[in-house]
Amino acid sequence: MKKVKSKIASSIKSKRINVFLLFLLFAFIILIFSKLSKEYTNTVSFEIEKLNVPEEQVILNDSTTLDITLKTHGFKWLNYYFEKPKIVIDFNKDVTKTESVYIYSKSTAYLNNTQFDKQVELLSKSPDTLVFRYDVNLVKKVPVKLNADIKFSAGYNITKPVSIEPDSVVVIGPHILVSEINSLETEKVEFIDIRQDLQEKAKLKLPKHSADLKFSTSTINLRATVEKFTEGTLKVPIRTINVPDSISLKYFPKEVNVSYYVSLDNFNAVKINDFRLVCDYAKVKGNQSFLVPELIQFPETIKNPKINQQQIEFIISK
Repeated sequence: MKKVKSKIASSIKSKRINVFLLFLLFAFIILIFSKLSKEYTNTVSFEIEKLNVPEEQVILNDSTTLDITLKTHGFKWLNYYFEKPKIVIDFNKDVTKTESVYIYSKSTAYLNNTQFDKQVELLSKSPDTLVFRYDVNLVKKVPVKLNADIKFSAGYNITKPVSIEPDSVVVIGPHILVSEINSLETEKVEFIDIRQDLQEKAKLKLPKHSADLKFSTSTINLRATVEKFTEGTLKVPIRTINVPDSISLKYFPKEVNVSYYVSLDNFNAVKINDFRLVCDYAKVKGNQSFLVPELIQFPETIKNPKINQQQIEFIISK
C-alpha cells in the first residue's frame, strides 16, 4: 500500500515539474520574440559583390568591404549574423571610370532605396567613397619547374628525366602582375628509398597577389619510370685534338676504361661507338707532361660516367 502511494506522489510531482518547465520554455520564447521585435542600431561590414566588370579588365582587391550603420528589428539582424551580408555594385551603372580607377560614391539614400527593404533604415556608411584600381587582363603561358628531392634505393634509378604534366600553366590577370611571372615552381616534394615507378601530385607555389590572378591549374602530376640499374665498364679509345701539324705526338695508353650505371634493359645496347673520349693538346700548360682525357659524348641511357684514368702520358717527336 505504501509503495502505491509513493508512486502516485512521485507521478504528481513529476507532472508539476513538467508543467513548470513547459511554462518556463513558453516564457523564454515570448522573451526572445519580444527582444527580436524591437529595433536596434548597429554597424556591420558588408562584402562587395562586383557585377558586370568588363571582360578585358580586372579589378584589384583594394576595396573589399563597406561598413554600414543600420537601424532595423532584431529578426533582420539575426539574418545578418547567420549569413554574411553583401552590397552589390554594378560596374555598368553604379561607378564612375577614370584613367586608372573606378569610383563608387553612391549616397546612403540611394543604397537604402535600392539594396534594402522598407524594414531597414540605412543611417551611414564608411568609407563614403570606394576606389577600385583596375588593370588590363594579360594571358601568359609560363613553364613549370619541379622542385623535388628524389633518393633511390641502392641499385635503382631512372633512365629518363621525371616528366611533369602539365609542363606549363596559363596565368590570367592584371598586366602589371602577370608580366613579372616568368615561371612557376612547385612546392618542394621529397621521395626517399624509391624502387617503384613514381606517380604523384605536387602543388604549385603561387606568387604574391595570387587572389588577383587565375591559373589554369594549381597542381601538376609527376611521373617517372624506375628501373633496376647495374654497373658497366667499357674500354674506350682516346683521340687527340688540336695537335699542331709540326709535331708528332705519341701518348699512352691509347684507351682507358669508362665505368657507368645503366638499367638492365639497356645494358646490352651500350656500345663503344656511343662514347667519344678526347685529349685536347691546346690545354697543355708549360712543362706539363700529360694529357687530361675528357668524355665529350656518351649515351643518354647511362648515369654517372667516370673515366678511370685521369692522366695520359705523352712525348713529342718532330
